[in-house]
Amino acid sequence: MGLGLGLGLLLLYRSRYDAKLKALLQRISIQSASPVMPYESQIASAIATQTSAVESLSAQVEDFRQILALAPIGYLYVDEENQLLWCNRQARQLLDIEQTDFSPPRLLLAVVRSYELDQLVEQTRQCQALCQQDWTFRSISPDPSNVSERPAYPLRGSGVPLRKGHVGVFLENRQEAIMLIQQRDRWTSDVAHELKTPLTSIRLVSETLRSRIDPSLTRWVDRLLNEVTRLSVLVDDLLKLSHLDQRERIEQSSEETDLVGLLHQAWQSLEPLAQLKQLQFTYEGPPALAADIDAGLIYRAFFNLLDNAIKYSPTAGTIIAKIGYSDEPALAATPPHLLIEIIDRGPGFAAKDLPHIFDRFYRADPARTKERSAHLLTAEPISSGTGLGLAIVQRIVASHQGCVQGQNHPETQGGWLKIWLPGKRVRSTESTDL
Repeated sequence: MGLGLGLGLLLLYRSRYDAKLKALLQRISIQSASPVMPYESQIASAIATQTSAVESLSAQVEDFRQILALAPIGYLYVDEENQLLWCNRQARQLLDIEQTDFSPPRLLLAVVRSYELDQLVEQTRQCQALCQQDWTFRSISPDPSNVSERPAYPLRGSGVPLRKGHVGVFLENRQEAIMLIQQRDRWTSDVAHELKTPLTSIRLVSETLRSRIDPSLTRWVDRLLNEVTRLSVLVDDLLKLSHLDQRERIEQSSEETDLVGLLHQAWQSLEPLAQLKQLQFTYEGPPALAADIDAGLIYRAFFNLLDNAIKYSPTAGTIIAKIGYSDEPALAATPPHLLIEIIDRGPGFAAKDLPHIFDRFYRADPARTKERSAHLLTAEPISSGTGLGLAIVQRIVASHQGCVQGQNHPETQGGWLKIWLPGKRVRSTESTDL
């Protein structure tokens, strides 16, 4: 009886022991090495497999850390309390950080005196999406006795949300890119200035020739005048873009202007062109809305948008303009924002063209060049844009601290261009005579 009781207790202990080993095996390994092997051997095999996997992952982590450490762009790793945990060599050079890999975590704002960087980290944490911001970084020495001026250069930061509220920030020095852009703009401006005088001379000569040649040949002179006019418009647009690039913000020239009246003025200037295609204009919004803007620039933006809508609208179509408020997070400023919309019923934008519609000289129609060459051979007058209209609109809106977006309208399937302006620019919505 004693032996039987002992064997029973041994079997009970063994079954419980095997159950614990089986549960442990399920925790450390998804699949067992072999169902017929003892649990001890299976656990040993699973531990060896897990150890190999951990070593492989550790090697990958070390490789990624080495890549980040030697990357040509800066990288910062910030925890949920905005403490700088780690940064690579390039980030230390860009931000003038004296912290090493073994330094204890410190508050980011205490290490880098840049409120723009701190705002980027906070915005990334709140949005839980990739955020980007450009600013000019000016290094400040923590030593009050060292007041020597340090170099300032433009930076672009890209915040990436990580687990547990941590944020990774990639930093790019934009100094070289901005210098290239400035050189391009300066070259474009110089060329435009140089072209303006000879184009005026060619125009005067062509107009003089027109009255002195055989009437059967006047259509060729008209063709020449049309081309000179087009080139003159291109030169004017280039000079306008150059002027806008030199004025990042419009403050001194801002004045209280009725946006609705300005929109109607732009349409009245284009109405003869719209009547040729029997187009109708519909406005939806307040009868008047006063805002602090540069009236001449915003008029030009409205003119370009409406001209673009007329160009691509079908005959006897309708162009819709709307002015109102929006709570969409289109701007970094506090909503609501002022929203201006221009909608047409044309073919809309192709998906491949949408990222480029505000690029200079970009044309969505690939056959435009061939069509233009054919018209030149027949000497028939055509209407052609410069490819700078929407680029000018973008620069004008950016100079007013706003943003512009293009897409296809879900109802009309045509172009849908939206302009957001900061709500702080709005002064009044009282009714006035337009």
